[in-house]
Amino acid sequence: MKDKEILAKISSGEESALDYLYKKYYRMMTNLVIENSGSEDEAKDIYQDALVVFWQKVNNGELVLTSKISTYIYSICLNLWRKELGRKSRLVHEEKDRTDFIKDDQEERIRIVHECIDELGDTCKKILSYHYFDGMSMTDIAEKMGYANTDTAKTKKYKCKEKLYELVRSKYSKSDFLD
Repeated sequence: MKDKEILAKISSGEESALDYLYKKYYRMMTNLVIENSGSEDEAKDIYQDALVVFWQKVNNGELVLTSKISTYIYSICLNLWRKELGRKSRLVHEEKDRTDFIKDDQEERIRIVHECIDELGDTCKKILSYHYFDGMSMTDIAEKMGYANTDTAKTKKYKCKEKLYELVRSKYSKSDFLD
């Protein structure tokens, strides 16, 4: 498929174009993450998130394509991975700096997240609980939820996670999480 054809199909809602992109560039995009200190699972998540961002930009009319689609998606993957590495780096530094961990604070944060998860719809509640609390793989979640494939489950997880972040941000301030 040519880039223009792919964009037209995505704009018209044909998921086959996304499937095509996923399969065609899978190895290239996941290698980017794996070769830069990432795991296979992290690579899959980053690539899935990049395709969601690409899809959203095409459908919202925000896409300004000045290169090939593969180059554009590669840059999205690269930016997402850099953000993730920065987040991981900050977490490592925070752990090293933190010598006094107060269990009550952690329990309060967990309570807030659980409270916000309870306000999500049943689907999001199940997906997030299965993944984060029960440790289920995305393949198992897709099967349990009756989704066509793992990619659908990953997309749903991503959207649910975003809803959760927005809910937490809307109900609580940073000071609720910081001492």
